[in-house]
Amino acid sequence: MGNITFTMIKPEAVAANNIGGILNMIEEGGFRIVALKKVQLSAERAGEFYAVHNERPFYGELVNYMSGGPIIAAILEKDNAVADFRTLIGATNPSEAVEGTIRKKYATSLAENAVHGSDSDENANIEANFHFSYEERF
Repeated sequence: MGNITFTMIKPEAVAANNIGGILNMIEEGGFRIVALKKVQLSAERAGEFYAVHNERPFYGELVNYMSGGPIIAAILEKDNAVADFRTLIGATNPSEAVEGTIRKKYATSLAENAVHGSDSDENANIEANFHFSYEERF
């Protein structure tokens, strides 16, 4: 079990001014924010980040969506970070998400589900390293 995970607050949640509410839920969930920044991914960077999906039919839409507006990228720290954060964010489809989860409160649809959360300790490290240098972590 690792002690970090990676998250992004997605463009529609940023545009809806939900940054503070989502970060508050993260901190109330016992996570410490190790690194945080607001960026707009280029289509090229979004494509690199989601390269694992490049053969999937939704890849182009995903790249366009994630490069369509600013995101908040963050590294979070807590024991059992990946699993605990996946519980906190809830099901990908907000209609299936449990009350009290980030997606239940802030997601608008299956496609616009407010936040990304790493799915494994390995991917948490890969994703954190993609977005942050070691000098940006505190």
